[in-house]
Amino acid sequence: MKHLSFKLFLVLAVLIAAIIYLLPTLNSGIWPHKKINLGLDLQGGMHLVLEVDTEKAVESTMESALQEIREQARTDRIPLAGLSRTRSALHVVVNGAEPIQNFRKMLDENFPDLRAVSRDEGADRLEMTLDLPEREVENIHQFAVDQALETIRNRIDEFGVSEPDIRRQGESRILVQLPGIKDTKRAKDLIGKTAQLEFKLLDEDVDPAAAEAKGTPPDAELLYQVRVDPETNRSARTPYVVKKRALLTGTYLTDARVQIDSQFNEPYVSIKFDRQGARIFERVTGENVKKRLAIVLDDRVYSAPVIQERIAGGEARITGNFTTEEARDLAIVLRAGALPAPVNILEERTVGPSLGADSIRKGIMSMIVGGILVVIFMVIYYRTAGLIADLALAFNILLIAAGLAAFQATLTMPGIAGIILTIGMAVDANVLIFERIREELGLGKTPFAAVAAGYDRATLTILDANVTTLIAALVLFQFGTGPVKGFAVTLSLGVISSLFTALIMTRLIFDYLLVNRRMKVLSI
Repeated sequence: MKHLSFKLFLVLAVLIAAIIYLLPTLNSGIWPHKKINLGLDLQGGMHLVLEVDTEKAVESTMESALQEIREQARTDRIPLAGLSRTRSALHVVVNGAEPIQNFRKMLDENFPDLRAVSRDEGADRLEMTLDLPEREVENIHQFAVDQALETIRNRIDEFGVSEPDIRRQGESRILVQLPGIKDTKRAKDLIGKTAQLEFKLLDEDVDPAAAEAKGTPPDAELLYQVRVDPETNRSARTPYVVKKRALLTGTYLTDARVQIDSQFNEPYVSIKFDRQGARIFERVTGENVKKRLAIVLDDRVYSAPVIQERIAGGEARITGNFTTEEARDLAIVLRAGALPAPVNILEERTVGPSLGADSIRKGIMSMIVGGILVVIFMVIYYRTAGLIADLALAFNILLIAAGLAAFQATLTMPGIAGIILTIGMAVDANVLIFERIREELGLGKTPFAAVAAGYDRATLTILDANVTTLIAALVLFQFGTGPVKGFAVTLSLGVISSLFTALIMTRLIFDYLLVNRRMKVLSI
């Protein structure tokens, strides 16, 4: 009796927990837990395949190396006759025996990773082409994709998408599935924005109009500020000539928040730097008082205020006639960090919710028809025992749904197929037990002894079959893609719940009927 009471308590506890987790799905206002998440194929959304432009990451690395060589040469007072970059290689020209010797020493001490591809050297002239070894290039490619994956995941998490599917695909591609997304353009802009934040001084000696016509000096570039009139929806482009060298980048950012300007009642983005970034920002503003500092994001000037005084504290603001939504999205991408390289959309599909509703309807209909056929078969073939198995089957489906809600797993169309498969597998365990019970009754045992022997002898076989299925499901989940994972999730939950219902719940009902109700004849 004590054993029976424990089983009853366990079954009731599992039943109550399952109902609690399912309440939000049935009525969202009852319980503050989350609903069952529906996958892209059921609730609609967006499917994207992105490709990371890893070559741009190499070019960016070489551009940084160029700036560092120029800075180090200036520090070491080494005159460079020429320094330029062609895609992923640097071309350096040094004149004079002593500068050549000092330049070589500088390379050995400060730039050991750069490889000399070609060298044309005379008595007083050195021309050298530098690039990165293949192994280092491969590392940059790998890092660019990994960092892009993590950055995109951080952005989407802050955007508030429930159960997104974001994973690497091949060497340089990223698969993104966003269930329930309606504003697809905003999502694409958020994902694809490189968000490379830079602070650069304006070159106020060069007229922007002249630069548009004749070009800029070698150390400057022409960028634009784009303002959109909210009433006419027309944009105006303002040219700025800015120094190529960035005095500070978004690498040092620790936070970005949307604030409202009390004077103009317009949103802006307030940014905060870490300790090192704050020191650099204070030094930059202190050294350039009364000069204009351009805040550049992805080669677009957002604002170019005049530095009135040294700014301590490591805080700044980005203004630009934002809407609240634009300011919020900008804050998200700044907090999540810049992409190490641009990403290009190779494939885009939008799944409408009507298609998802049709899939749900057909999936549920398949489940109902399959369930009814199984229920009828069990009742006809096993009579009262069949009814017990059918009750366990209903409980089994309830447990699978509760498991999806509890673990915040995503229900997909293949997941529904997994539930339908589980319906057949759940009664399969009962069939093994019932056949063993029939054999024991045929040997002349009492109903209670026959049930005990049937469960004892069938349990090991049931465990063997279900554990091997569970291992296969876990392997599918670990190495499978999205649809396969959805199938593996429901199959795993179905295997675990069918073991519970077949070995514990049905045994509890049999024990209750035979011990408490003192049933003399077993209908099986």
